Amino acid sequence: MHSGSGVRHAIVTTAALVGLLAPLTALSGCAGAHHAGGDGGADSRSAGRPAPDRTRVPGIGDRLLRAIPAGSRQVLAVYGEGRDSADSTAVLYTRHGTSWQRVRGWPAHNGKKGWTTDHHEGDNRSPVGVFTLTDAGGVLPDPGSRLPYTRSAAFAAPRWWARSHWHDFDYVIAIDYNRVEGRPPDDPARPEGREKGGGIWLHMDHGSGTSACVSLSKPAMEYLLRTLDPDSRPVVVMGDRAHLKG
Repeated sequence: MHSGSGVRHAIVTTAALVGLLAPLTALSGCAGAHHAGGDGGADSRSAGRPAPDRTRVPGIGDRLLRAIPAGSRQVLAVYGEGRDSADSTAVLYTRHGTSWQRVRGWPAHNGKKGWTTDHHEGDNRSPVGVFTLTDAGGVLPDPGSRLPYTRSAAFAAPRWWARSHWHDFDYVIAIDYNRVEGRPPDDPARPEGREKGGGIWLHMDHGSGTSACVSLSKPAMEYLLRTLDPDSRPVVVMGDRAHLKG
């Protein structure tokens, strides 16, 4: 009797263990299948997820999408890491038909104090919004810019600035915020008044935040100068990620 009871106890215990292990085995199978898929496991990664909407620029909400000119086929999206962060990522998209396709991306910096929807002179924040890109220039010779390019020593950063900033304006692309389109980037005219700030450019990076501009590496600037095409009506859509989605 004691022996039979022990056998029954062993059977019950084994059954209980099988019951406990069954869901763990199932979980392991899901994780294993996902891992086994690797970079080629598109089906396992996309199962249950909606396909990306390529008629939209990723991470850009309806309000800013509506501000992109209908004829624009090039968008440089600058995704700020946070409202008060100077770190960002710039990504170039081109439109083919109704589909936006990613071309290339780069690390970038923006205003040293982050972003604002109400930019003013000296606030050290970059303005959030959609702005056309129409004019370029710099200290260095034209690298093959499609945008009108003005070469001038007048772009040179003051030598009383830190040496790390001396080459900031070797290449620049004007961001059309409070400026007159069709003029060189260093044209001082500010239609909305000086208090609204101005002179906001894409320019060469010095490794940290800017006064309000967006800065990128020299190779990135050269690529953009050779790629941004006036016929494609290029624009920059810029801001911290939360504002861009809003």
